[in-house]
Amino acid sequence: MTGFAGAEAVSPPFRLVWELRSVNHRFLDISLRLPEELRALEGACRDLLAEHVRRGKVDCTLKITAADDASGAAELDDDALAALAALEGRVRQRFPQARPLGVLDVLRWPGVMKEQRVDFAVLAEPAKTALKEAATALEAARAREGERLAALLEERLDAIIARLGAVRPAVAGAEARYRQKLEERLARLDVQAQPERLEQELVLVAQRFDVTEEIDRLGGHVTEARAVLKRREPIGRRLDFLIQEMNREANTLGSKAQDEELTRTAVELKVLIEQMREQVQNLE
Repeated sequence: MTGFAGAEAVSPPFRLVWELRSVNHRFLDISLRLPEELRALEGACRDLLAEHVRRGKVDCTLKITAADDASGAAELDDDALAALAALEGRVRQRFPQARPLGVLDVLRWPGVMKEQRVDFAVLAEPAKTALKEAATALEAARAREGERLAALLEERLDAIIARLGAVRPAVAGAEARYRQKLEERLARLDVQAQPERLEQELVLVAQRFDVTEEIDRLGGHVTEARAVLKRREPIGRRLDFLIQEMNREANTLGSKAQDEELTRTAVELKVLIEQMREQVQNLE
C-alpha cells in the first residue's frame, strides 16, 4: 500500500529528519538512505521497519541538519593563542619594525580555532526513536488506505453474489430456450422426434448447463474472502489465492455457458474478479 510519513528529533547541535514513503510491492523491500556516520544503524532500522510494514517497497531517508537553536559560536584554543603570542614576541624582538598581528591573522593561524568534534554515536538513540515514530505513522496511514480498499473489495463481493443469484434462473431459461429451438428445428425439418429421444437430448443439455458446483464454490470463496478482510493481520497473499480460485471457477462457468445470457454473466464475473485482483495487489 502507498503511504507517507515523517518524524524528527533534535540532538543539539543537530536535527534528525526521517522521511518514509511506501508504494505497492509483492514483497517487503526496504531502501535505506543514511548518512555515512550512522551507517551502523542500518540493521536496527530495517528490523524496526519490519515490525510495522510487512509488504511493500519502502524508501527511508534520514537527513541531518543544524538545529535552530544550535550555537554557531566558535571556540579558541588558549594554548595555541599563547604559543602564537610567544612566537610573535620573538619575531618582534628580531624585527621591531614588523607589523603586529591583526585579529584576522590570528584567526587564520592553524590550530587557533578549535575544531568541533561530534560524537555521532549519541545520535543513534534519537534516530531510532524518531524512526519508530515515523514507522508508526506510516503504518496508520497504510491502515487507513487498507480500510478504503477493503470497502471497495466488499462492493465487488456484493456484486459477485448478485451475479451468482441471477445465474440459476438464467440456466433454467437457457434450458427452456434450447428446448424451444430444438423443437422448432425439428418442425422445420418435418421430423417427428421420439419423446424418449428428445428427453435424453434435453437431459444431456441440462448436464452441460449445470453450473451448480461452480456457483457453490464461488459463493464459498466470497464468504471466505469476507472473513479474511476482517482479520487484523497481513491478508494480501491469502486474498491472492482466493481470487485465483474465483477466477478458475468463473472460467469453468464460462466454458459451460452455451447461452448468450450465461456467457454475459460469466464475463461480468471475470471483470469483477479482475478488478479485485488489481486492488488486492495494494493490500498488505
